[in-house]
This record gives sequence, structure tokens and C-alpha cells, in this order.
Amino acid sequence: MLPRALSLFLLSTAAALAAAPQPNILFIMADDQAPWSMHCAGDPHAFTPNMDRLAREGSRFSNAFTPTPVCSPSRAALMTGRYGSELGITDWIHPKNDAGLGLDARFPTWPKLLSEGGYQTALIGKWHLGDLPDQHPTKRGYQFFMGFLGGGTPPKDPVLEKGGVTAKREGFIVDLVADEAIDWIKARDQKKPFALSLHFREPHAAYLPVRDEDWAKIKDVEIQPPQPVYPGTDVEKVVKLTREYLASVAAIDRNLGRILDTLDSAGIADNTLVVYTSDHGYNMGHHGIWHKGNGHWILKPEALPSATQNIPKGQRPNMFDTSIKVPMLMRWPGRIPAGVENRHVISHLDWLPTFAEITGSTTPAGITIRGKSIASVLSNPAQPEKPADFYAEYSTKHQSSTHMRAYRTADWKLIRDFKNPGRDELYHLAADPGENTNLIDSAEPSAKDALQRLDAAIRSKMGEINDPLLAEIRGKTP
Repeated sequence: MLPRALSLFLLSTAAALAAAPQPNILFIMADDQAPWSMHCAGDPHAFTPNMDRLAREGSRFSNAFTPTPVCSPSRAALMTGRYGSELGITDWIHPKNDAGLGLDARFPTWPKLLSEGGYQTALIGKWHLGDLPDQHPTKRGYQFFMGFLGGGTPPKDPVLEKGGVTAKREGFIVDLVADEAIDWIKARDQKKPFALSLHFREPHAAYLPVRDEDWAKIKDVEIQPPQPVYPGTDVEKVVKLTREYLASVAAIDRNLGRILDTLDSAGIADNTLVVYTSDHGYNMGHHGIWHKGNGHWILKPEALPSATQNIPKGQRPNMFDTSIKVPMLMRWPGRIPAGVENRHVISHLDWLPTFAEITGSTTPAGITIRGKSIASVLSNPAQPEKPADFYAEYSTKHQSSTHMRAYRTADWKLIRDFKNPGRDELYHLAADPGENTNLIDSAEPSAKDALQRLDAAIRSKMGEINDPLLAEIRGKTP
């Protein structure tokens, strides 16, 4: 039985939804931010009062994932509701190695659907889904763009595009994009709903410099490395980089507060769905790794594993939860309950169908969408509607060469690297949520059963999405 307070909330929510106008959508995405880097998620080192405010005034979704733990395929998936392998984007788009690669116009995006439905749309910040003229954000549904097309830019005095003009701009990019977002909200057509994507560059490396006020929030915090400390970890380096990383997160948080205050001042907070997330997770000493799915060992030189044919020394491609889990905060007063942890499994694949449903936008007939709308579970964290299973993929091709596919249930997780024998991993999440003990060679019946079931699930999912890799691996067994 639901608690009385939640039952009353659900009844009032249903009535509010029936009478509400189309909501505004403010979709805020960090670059490389891990869920553990928020104070509201339990990190005592993080200074995130405004992220905590969103969690307090809305809900924190603790089982949110990306289908690929690196920027370009993750961003492509959240735009289209389809996997990167379906879109031809399986790793981050390299400016030299991937010339001409980008998000194809054949695949509908949620900004395009909303724009066609009467929404004002804008992208401010990072794109990284193609830099050719016909791959521009304004060709994929955004009516306005200010930011950068590629994968990275310096934290200070960046080169940014606005109104078709590219120029170097003075200041910290975290402040510049927030300023632009605030100006855009103030100047919008108040007679129309809006969908604004604000894609911060932070806390992508390099983490420094930051404003003095942001560094002051972190500089004296006593940083502890993730536990258990992986054997051979360069703890001194982990502590140093964690401090810099959290200062970059603090810079986002300061600007997040400014943007939330802007919604309040404009009187539109109550009819605005605010989403705060990241393109993927991040490791900072977790599992002995620094970085994301294309991770690097952060070990002392004598502890580094030897190179293999496809994986250079120092590299650790992975699909750990620390890489595929993303921070997720959502606030929508009267629709999303306040101060609740929502444990539903959701993913970046779900945005297109979700935004289409809550805005009443029409999706083209016959299009393929892999994600599912989470509109109903936003307001009802107790509703057992979405399954706990999750599938992820990552074929690295720059620093290393792999074909990783993973299937995760509430209790077990299997990671297979079809290109590199000996790299498969099996974790009993129910007993080992930190993924510290690889059971791939275990003779335990439960582990052998899980291995068989999850391997079949991986292959079934690859067949469902027509993964080009499947033809290469038919017949191969763990």
C-alpha cells in the first residue's frame, strides 16, 4: 500500500496534468560528471548545494544509465532514442579519424519533434555530433545555437559560435554558456513553450582553471580515495585530480543556482521540467581507473598491466557501473514528488518518447525508438512499471580496440568483449554492488546460470537492434 502522502500527491498530479499547459523543458547536461560527485548522492567532499536543491525540490533517480559510456554515442542516443551502433556512432567523434561522421538527418530527434510542435528550441554549449554544415544543431531541431561543435574546448577564453559567427570569447566557459542561457530564457517568446538544452563543458578535463570562489569551496576539503583502494593505485594522484574535478563540479553548481533563480524570477518554475544529468559516468580511482568507458589506469608505474594486441599499456576500457551510471535529478512542481529517491531503471534512450508524451508532440509513423516513455514513473516512484534490465554497448576504436557488450539485471551483470578473449566479466550485483569480484570463471551453479542467461540476453538484444557485430560473432561462446 502506498503511503497516504504519496497517494494524495498522485491524485493531485493527475488533476494538474489534465489542466496544465504544455510544460517548458530545461535539459541541463554536464560532460563527464559521475553520480558520486553530488553531495545529495552521498559524497561528503562535493560542494553542490544547487544540485542538492533540485534533489530536495524534485527527485533523484539513482538507477539512471547511458547506453554507451562516452560522449558522442551517448549524446546521439539521447537525441534519437536509438543505440549508437544503429546510428553509426560507436565511439567519440575524432576530428581527424572521423572526418564527416555525425548524426544523420534520417533519424528524428526530440528537439525536431518539439520544434515542429510549436516549441522554441535552443542548444547552448557542447554538440559533438558532427561539424559539417548539414550536421549543425540547427539542422537537427534546434532553432538557436551558441557553443562549440567538437568534443572539447579550454575552460577559459574559449572559441564559441553564436549566430553563425565563431570567435574567441573572454571568461570561463561555464559562466559564458550560463549567461547565454539566462539571456535566452529572458528574451524568449513568452506565448510559446520552450525546450532549452544547456550542455556544460565541465567537469571534462582539463578541470582547471576555475574561478577563485569555486576553488575555495574545495581546496581545503580532506579528500579520500574510493574504497576499497585498488591495488597499486597512485593515491596521491587520485586525491589531486579529485580535488580539481570537484572544483569544476562546484563551478557548474554555482551557475545552476543562477539559472534556477532565473526561472523563479520569470515566474515559470512551476511549469518547467528541469532535468539535470551527464552524458555518462566517470572513474576517479574507482577500480584503479581514471576516466570513463575508455578509461586509463591510474596506477603506479610498477603496477601497470602489460599491453595487449588491442589495448595499449595504461588503457582500461570498461563497462563498470561507475562509467555507465549517470547523475539524474528532475524537478517539475506538482508532477514529480519532492525529496524522493526514484529507483526505476531509466536511460538516455528514454528522452525522445518521454518528451513526446509530456508535450503532446507527434512522432512520425513507423520510426524506431528503443527507449520507453518514463512519463508515468516520474510522478510515481513506487510504480513497478519499467523492468530492471539494462543493455549497454561500446566498441572503442581510438585509444583501444574493443567490442564490449553488457547486460545488467537487478542481481547480475555480464560484460563481454567480443574482440579480446579473456576480458569478459561477471558480477553478482546483489552481493557485490561495487563490482569488485569477477566471477566469470566461477564454478558456482548460480554464476554459471547467470553467465548463460545474460550471454543469451546480450545476443538477443544485438539481434533486436541489428548490431553489425552480431554477424561476426555468431557461434562464439563465453
